[in-house]
Amino acid sequence: METRRDERIGQLIQALKRSDKLHLKEAAALLGVSEMTIRRDLNSHSGPVVLLGGYIVLEPRSASHYLLSDQKSRLVEEKRRAARHAAALLEAHQMAFFDCGTTTPWVIEAIDNDLPFTGVCYSLNTFLALQEKPHCRVILCGGEFHASNAIFKPLDVHDTLTHLCPDIAFYSAAGVHAVQGATCFNLEELPVKHWAMRQSRRHVLVVDHSKFGKVRPARMGDVKVFDTIASDTRPDDDLVTLAKTHNITLLY
Repeated sequence: METRRDERIGQLIQALKRSDKLHLKEAAALLGVSEMTIRRDLNSHSGPVVLLGGYIVLEPRSASHYLLSDQKSRLVEEKRRAARHAAALLEAHQMAFFDCGTTTPWVIEAIDNDLPFTGVCYSLNTFLALQEKPHCRVILCGGEFHASNAIFKPLDVHDTLTHLCPDIAFYSAAGVHAVQGATCFNLEELPVKHWAMRQSRRHVLVVDHSKFGKVRPARMGDVKVFDTIASDTRPDDDLVTLAKTHNITLLY
């Protein structure tokens, strides 16, 4: 028997078929209930509707999509191992760029709390991790918010980013392929990633082993642009050969 909660979830699914996201306040007005009621509905429902950053979105059911809430619980220990290798590269008083994604906050967590540094970011989850570091000066690049991956896409990259030259940049990727390079799911991430590749002095790609050999729709760049690849295990033979050819340090 369908409950009122199931009925509300069904209405949300229908609304999300017309739009990629729905603000919590809009959803409450649409259904004629309180925001708290919708929160309770979603907390007690296994899917396919989830709440992320104040927006209600459809949880994807295929690997052709990416949703932050869907990825954050996957391969956690593997991400943490890769992140620890990367975090050890940050030095005191450096300016560091931190990419979006679910691996990057583990890099931040692994940084010594006594280390003074400046963190530049453009995603909500990365910002929240950085502001927990007592000696971190945080710079959040604003713009249009995208709920599915919790990033702020700058309306004009020149507003803030061109004034910054990070000493080191930590990147995430959804695919790392010897020929196709580093790739991600979302095109809206590319402007900031490409800015960091132009402006930063050192480039560190932080990925778990599941990303090796994969190719996703949005291309970040060749593997050879990275100085270091940090992972939980040894990359595949093609990537190891490429790393030796271009003097890329492998940490695993």
